[in-house]
Amino acid sequence: MAYTEEDKKYILNKHLRNISGIGDKEYQKKVWIRGEGPEVDDFDETVCYFFDNGDHILENYQDYKITESQYNILKNFRDEFESFNDGDHRPYLPEEFIDTPEWEKIMNMAKEVLKAFDYQKK
Repeated sequence: MAYTEEDKKYILNKHLRNISGIGDKEYQKKVWIRGEGPEVDDFDETVCYFFDNGDHILENYQDYKITESQYNILKNFRDEFESFNDGDHRPYLPEEFIDTPEWEKIMNMAKEVLKAFDYQKK
């Protein structure tokens, strides 16, 4: 399926918005843990969306007008996030890992991605 430039811009923006949730502890507490709206989201949904769309974006990053520098930051974050999720050490529920040093590293890396893309949540 061929995406239009507008489609690609939308897909990338949605991916960055997902990453903004990964980098925002207050959002995680409010939405993932307490289930307060108006957003409807949880950690598992975030992970699935991140890899489903993110891998496609990385594989076709030039089509999304992503620079080499942005690609490298995004790829490093993706690899670290995958390692965090695949690890046997990770507690299952966000309330169990949200205050760990490992999760702090993931949140900081997410913020670096957003900075590289000059992303501002709307």
